[in-house]
Amino acid sequence: MNIEFREDIQKLMEYRRFDQLTPIQQQAIPLILKGRDIVGISATGTGKSHAFILPLLQKVDVTSNTIQSVIIAPTRELAIQLYKMTSEINMFNPDIRIKLIASGKDKERMIESLSVQPHIVIGTVGRLKDLFVDENVLRLDNAYTVVIDEADMTLEMGFIDEVDMILGKLNRRLQIAVFSATVPDQLQAFLRRYMYRPVIIEAKEASPLNPQIEHVLVNCRYSSYQEKLLKILPGINPYVCMIFAKTKKEVIDTSRLLKDNGYDVVEIHGDLKDRERKQALKAIGTDAASYIVCSDIMARGLDIESVSHVISLGLPSNLDYYTHRCGRTGRSGRTGTSYILFTSGDIPALRTLKEKFTFVSRDYRRGEWVEARDFDFRPRRHSKEASSEIQMIRNRPVKQVKPGYRKKRKAAIESIERRERRLAIKQKIREEQKERAKKAQRQKGGY
Repeated sequence: MNIEFREDIQKLMEYRRFDQLTPIQQQAIPLILKGRDIVGISATGTGKSHAFILPLLQKVDVTSNTIQSVIIAPTRELAIQLYKMTSEINMFNPDIRIKLIASGKDKERMIESLSVQPHIVIGTVGRLKDLFVDENVLRLDNAYTVVIDEADMTLEMGFIDEVDMILGKLNRRLQIAVFSATVPDQLQAFLRRYMYRPVIIEAKEASPLNPQIEHVLVNCRYSSYQEKLLKILPGINPYVCMIFAKTKKEVIDTSRLLKDNGYDVVEIHGDLKDRERKQALKAIGTDAASYIVCSDIMARGLDIESVSHVISLGLPSNLDYYTHRCGRTGRSGRTGTSYILFTSGDIPALRTLKEKFTFVSRDYRRGEWVEARDFDFRPRRHSKEASSEIQMIRNRPVKQVKPGYRKKRKAAIESIERRERRLAIKQKIREEQKERAKKAQRQKGGY
C-alpha cells in the first residue's frame, strides 16, 4: 500500500520502527483519509491505535485554530495512553496542538488552557461532555472526524448515552470511526443512528488464538486463588506479568498480599487517586514493576508490549474478556504464557473455552513445573443412587417456599456431589494400588 505521509509522520513511523503496517492499519488508514465511516473490529495487539492516529495526524491543518479531530476513550488510563502516543508527533512537528481532556485533572486550569483550541482532542466521555455540552468552552462542533475507541467497553460501562449527547451536537457531515473488540446488538443500533454506510473492517492478525501463546491450567484444588498464586510465582520469573482479578476488592487484596511477600506490584483499579494513578502508569511505562494486578475493565486498552506472562485468578463472567487477557502476551512475534488458576466454580466456563483454546495442565511442585493430570471438563456423571437422590431433591413438591429454600436445596445437591467425588477418588486410589501391586508381582516373578 502506497500512502504518501508527510515527512513528520514518516519520521514518527521510523521512530516507532513501523517497518510495515498491520492488516487493520492497511485497511483503515486509506478509508479514514478518504473521509469514510468505518467500524474496525480488532483484538488486542493488532495495532489499531495507530490505525486512526496516523491518518488523523495526516489530516491536521496547522493553519486552522479549530478542533479538527476528537478521540473518545472510555477510561482515563486509555485516554492518557492515546495522548502520549499521539503527542509523539511533537518531536517532529511542534505546531500540531494535541490536548488531553480527562477526569482527574483540575477543571479550571483545563478551561483556561482552552483559550487556544487544540487541533486534536483526546478525552474521556464524561469530561468531554462536561466541557462541550455543559460548559460550552470546548468547541467540538468544529470537528470533522470523531474516533470512538473501545466502543464495546464504552457501552458496558454505561457511557453510551453521554456519547449520544456529544454526537448529537456535532456537525451532521461528521466522519465517525469506531474501533471495538466486539459489536453487540445495542451498539449496532447506536452506530446505525450516526454512521453513513460504514465499512466493516475485521483484523485477524495478532489474534489471541496465536499459537505462540501457551494456555496453562492450574488447579487450585483446596487453595484459594491468592494462595495458589503465591505458590506458583517463584516458578514464573516474568519480564512483566499481568494478574487479572474479577473485582476491585480482589485487585486490592491480591496487590496487598504480593507486596507483603516482597513483590514489586502496580495495581490498577477505579478508586486510585489521580497522583496514584499517574505513578502507576509511569511505573508501567518504564517497566519499573514486574507485576501488574488489575481488573478487566481497567486494563482494556492499556498497551504494554513487554508482557511475558498473564495470570487469571478464575475466569470472568464475560468469557470474551479472557480473549483480551491472554492477548496481552505473545505480541510482536514473541512467545507468551497465559495461566488460568481455576476452582470447581470455573469449570463450566472452561468447558466453553476449550472449544477455542488448547490447554495444558501443570502444577508447580518442589521448585519445578510438572505435568498435571488433564482435567475432565465433561459434565459429571453421578451414580444411579446419587442421580436418584438429586432428582428427588429437585422434584420435591413445595407447598410454601420458605426463606433460604433454594440455598438449602443447592447445598444438599452439592453435598451429594462432594460425596460422589470422594467415592470416585477412593475408587481411583484402590485401582492404582491394585495396578502397582500387580506390577510389583510381575517384576518379582521376572515377567
